[in-house]
Amino acid sequence: MSNPELDPVTSKTTNTEITSLQKIEDFHKLIDNADTAMLVTRCESEALHSRAMTPCRPIEPTQIDLFFIANNASHKFDELKHDSNVNVSFYDQKTTGWASVSGIARVTQDKDLIKKFWSPMITSFFGDLKDGKHDGTQDDPRVCLIEVVPSEIRYWVSNSSTVSRTAEIAYGALTGKARAPGEFRIISDAEIKHVRGLSEK
Repeated sequence: MSNPELDPVTSKTTNTEITSLQKIEDFHKLIDNADTAMLVTRCESEALHSRAMTPCRPIEPTQIDLFFIANNASHKFDELKHDSNVNVSFYDQKTTGWASVSGIARVTQDKDLIKKFWSPMITSFFGDLKDGKHDGTQDDPRVCLIEVVPSEIRYWVSNSSTVSRTAEIAYGALTGKARAPGEFRIISDAEIKHVRGLSEK
């Protein structure tokens, strides 16, 4: 059972005053700096599998859903068909910022949506099979978008430099006082639905 008194770091660093839009803006910065995500899915044996994925850059300031261009011939699509509940995590080694996104994955081949996120560099992840069909372009039938619709986002943002973080941790170790140079934030399901409603107006 969670106990705030026994977990002083989380209690002291949780920011509940910041606005939903500011949370999303800072979340975008974090995932942009992290660059790579780990997508976790569940297979039929109930084992959890994770793999590195490159997220598509948000196309709107209030975009809350995550998008990944992927090859629908890969095993992860079998797992998504079995269980659409997923987790996506990010970690920024430079700042120690991290994020955990829980949600539902949807698979689409919407050409207009794929076009918005497509980059010529993506071709290298598919390859041209020289059969006149599987050519690695955005019209390749293997090209799909995995859209992760979040139900909750939890993330940590650092608010100090590497030197300052080290000094604060050292101070905490010497004094016995819990120290954590950053903020823990939660974007709840209600906030996500609210922001999504604003973007749809």
